[in-house]
Amino acid sequence: MSLAERGRRARAIEQAAAVVEACRKCGIGSTRTHSVYGEGDPCAAIMVVGEGPGETEDRLGRPFVGRAGELLDKMLAAIDLAREDVFICNTVKCRPTLDDGQRLRNRAPDPQEMKNCRPYLDLQIDIIRPRIILALGAPAAKSFMGEKFSITKGRGQWFEGPAGIATIATFHPAYILRQTGGELSAMKRLVFADLKAVRAKLDEPLPVIEAAIVQDSLF
Repeated sequence: MSLAERGRRARAIEQAAAVVEACRKCGIGSTRTHSVYGEGDPCAAIMVVGEGPGETEDRLGRPFVGRAGELLDKMLAAIDLAREDVFICNTVKCRPTLDDGQRLRNRAPDPQEMKNCRPYLDLQIDIIRPRIILALGAPAAKSFMGEKFSITKGRGQWFEGPAGIATIATFHPAYILRQTGGELSAMKRLVFADLKAVRAKLDEPLPVIEAAIVQDSLF
């Protein structure tokens, strides 16, 4: 990818992130500390999409920086990818919370929050134009594959995502961390199989038309 194109995409992401920072469509826009737009290579071949920011992400304004983020880094490394090689984001850009009277706790985003935030996710996909979308966890997977999608039955399978992008789902790192003993070992094997499928897809030759576009962008 040419430096000019990389710079154009980086500026587009910066501008889009500023729009998200000012967004108050949802109540969580007023309770969050920072919006968490996403980060990574603006020309990434893989976009990793999670559910929503947690407490640490909200505090730092970055996606996947807690324990789940550490595991995600290891998952990527298992298929020879560094965090910098991909673009990481979430279906919603603000931390969904529940006030239990003592503190704000994490919760899953509700349908309206995901609907309000979807244009921001779609714009990210349009800017970055990844070859692969890796959805982490059921909420992220359902946002692409529909509400009837089952993460236990559908993980590791390829689907056609936005703009025809190859899309695959696996378990969320936070969910993996909650497993113990034999269940943890079994889940690691499943996730590694999913990741190997991602690596194999990434290693496939570019289609002739796409390869020509990439070549043209180098000059």
